[in-house]
Amino acid sequence: MELFWLAVSTIAIGVFGCVAWFWGSNLILDRIYPPRGPNAGDNIRKANQIRPWLFLGPAILFLGVYLVYPIFDSLWRSLHNARGTDFVGGGNYAWLLNDGKFRESMRNNLVWLLVVPALSTLFGLIAAQLTDRLKWGNIGKSLIFMPMAISFVGAGVIWKFIYEYRAPGENQIGLLNAIVQALGGEPQLWLTLIPWNNLFLMIVLVWIQTGFAMVILSAALRGIPEETIEAAILDGASPWQVFFKIKVPQIMGTIAVVWTTITIVVLKVFDIVFVMTNGQWGTQVLANLMYDWMFRGTPDYGRGSAIAIILMILVTPIMIWNIVNARREVR
Repeated sequence: MELFWLAVSTIAIGVFGCVAWFWGSNLILDRIYPPRGPNAGDNIRKANQIRPWLFLGPAILFLGVYLVYPIFDSLWRSLHNARGTDFVGGGNYAWLLNDGKFRESMRNNLVWLLVVPALSTLFGLIAAQLTDRLKWGNIGKSLIFMPMAISFVGAGVIWKFIYEYRAPGENQIGLLNAIVQALGGEPQLWLTLIPWNNLFLMIVLVWIQTGFAMVILSAALRGIPEETIEAAILDGASPWQVFFKIKVPQIMGTIAVVWTTITIVVLKVFDIVFVMTNGQWGTQVLANLMYDWMFRGTPDYGRGSAIAIILMILVTPIMIWNIVNARREVR
């Protein structure tokens, strides 16, 4: 109950603060440049030039404090020792190249990048095409999209129960082992089966991101001009040909945006691995490794920050490409 009232009060304070800032800043601006008198026209022009910054200012400030400053702080820490007292230059980055866990994390992140965006986009595209052709398609879309409403931590807990293991002969509370045992097989410790356990973790993120891909791609499919589809059908094209040769080429830009957006999510994957395996049994990823060095045992802020910088370097080009491509689509 205390958390509930804390949340309510936080929302109330936030809304009141926004309204107060909106009203108060405009009142002060109108007093500095009154929209009346002999210089009314000049004052209105000056006020209109300043007014947008009254609303952008707080957002820019918060972005600077919570996004820009941490980047430079992390870069500074990555060039220093564990406590930030001694300058070590590229020592932390040299350590990364020789660390087995870092190499394991890079290898796993690469596999995640190859599998998750591809499967999520593929299943999302298939779901978008099929649900658009069914009478109950909207219900199907709602069910497929529903995992997007679950946090990554919640999804990890759900799937950890699905993979749960009990000794042979006992009642299996894990859905997968219950099915295996019912079919006469031996229950398995799925999350410890190297290297398949990485695939079992990836399935969770594919399950979540398929709904996102479906919604975006469904909108793109509906935006295809009907004339091109009708012309293809009149020319004798089969449904498969219409889909692969007419529809898919026309939404390749959207497919690329969906793919890269999911790629960014994959590069930052942390919650699922942390909840389900905590990086054990060969499942370590970069974000979880960074967390281990930053907050577990005796913190080493230098090495943790170096991993954070590597992660940022990997994510930034994809983000830039995504933004540029999205703007091109709008134009």
